[in-house]
Amino acid sequence: MPKPRVSAPSSASDLAVTGQRRSRVRWSIIGLSALGLTIAYLDRAAISVSIPFISKDFHLSAAIKGVVLSAFFWSYALFQIPSGWLLDRFGPRLIYPIAVGWWSVWTALTSVAGGVGSLLMFRLGLGMGEAPVQPANTKVVSRWFPRRERAFASSLFDSGQQIGTALSVPVVTALILFVGWRLAFVVIGAIGLLWILGWLAVYREPERHRRVSAAELAHIRSDQGETVGAGTVVAVPWRRLLRENQVWALLTGYIFRGFAGAFFLTWYPSYLMDARHFSQEEFGLVGAIPALIAIGADLLGGLLSDRMLAAGIPTNIARKLPIITGAVLSACIGFAPFISSNLVLMTVLTVSSAAQSFAAASILSLPAEVASTPETVASIAGFQNFGSQIGNLASPIVIGLLLTLSGGSYVGPLLAGAASALLSAAVYLFWVRVKPITPANTAEAAV
Repeated sequence: MPKPRVSAPSSASDLAVTGQRRSRVRWSIIGLSALGLTIAYLDRAAISVSIPFISKDFHLSAAIKGVVLSAFFWSYALFQIPSGWLLDRFGPRLIYPIAVGWWSVWTALTSVAGGVGSLLMFRLGLGMGEAPVQPANTKVVSRWFPRRERAFASSLFDSGQQIGTALSVPVVTALILFVGWRLAFVVIGAIGLLWILGWLAVYREPERHRRVSAAELAHIRSDQGETVGAGTVVAVPWRRLLRENQVWALLTGYIFRGFAGAFFLTWYPSYLMDARHFSQEEFGLVGAIPALIAIGADLLGGLLSDRMLAAGIPTNIARKLPIITGAVLSACIGFAPFISSNLVLMTVLTVSSAAQSFAAASILSLPAEVASTPETVASIAGFQNFGSQIGNLASPIVIGLLLTLSGGSYVGPLLAGAASALLSAAVYLFWVRVKPITPANTAEAAV
């Protein structure tokens, strides 16, 4: 896992322990979080790679395929907010492995699906289990990293999204070719159970971790922003977050971003194989390219945001500039249906996917920036990710309906994705304000 160069002590607390070598346990912790997200996205993306084969067995229409592809997001969205509360209440050491165990079982159960009804049930179970994963990782970053490292740390764990998506193409394709789509889900489900053992063995809070030196702990606590401090910020009750204007801004921005990006998690394999006539072997070779390039874009976006913050650029700009830039650039997906060359097509799709990822780390750092207390970071992340899942839920259904109405044309779906990306950029530009939620802010929002 990449590690940034250790800089000189940046606070009095750091100076007090300069005689001790600073440990780097936080990077191991975020690597384990990234692996958890990799497994989550491998599990959820497996259906997209498998759906052409499942459709043949169950004789699914385009509209029904859209419903099946979106079913995961129904329960995933519904359980975002309670997941955030559970993580703030009980912590990621307990909730994270419970979630992984739950979703691994439901992934494996997909192998015994007998039709659309059971397939939908198993996807709903998977969505329930995966709901805590992003709030959990956001909570981990807020506890283990100083503010000036949070966007890059977020990009590291979020790279698991691209890695899992990228792996799903060759891994699931190979498994289907050798053992069929049913046993493929069993193999994928078993992977998560191994991760649980590693998490329980390694994860502790920084203050309780035996391998964390006093110097590293001082570094982590040296720059916590306004979420932890001198008692000048009063905690906002969890239920009052619903009255906060910026919570709704984060939620809305993520709705449009989720709608635009869900294409790559759902209809992307079907688009290349059905509409662009890629063979299964061709798709296995080149289908993962957008997700692979997106890994680097994710890391670059997080690093750039942190560097701007460290250079003294206002937080509102340092966090929002990569988001808006990425959202606008990702709208190039709207050109895809008018491109005849498959080489140019893959270039455009890769740019769109990479641009989405370039914005991701800054978005994921926002809950810790706006929270007035560590006890609401995961709750705000849950609200934010709930917005993403509304977009993720709507996107495959809308695409399926548009395909049915248009006789299989992807012009409407891809233009809708481009429009949604631009709407997302507008929300972050004009509505989102990166500032801590305080009782005064909440009172203003309620007027």
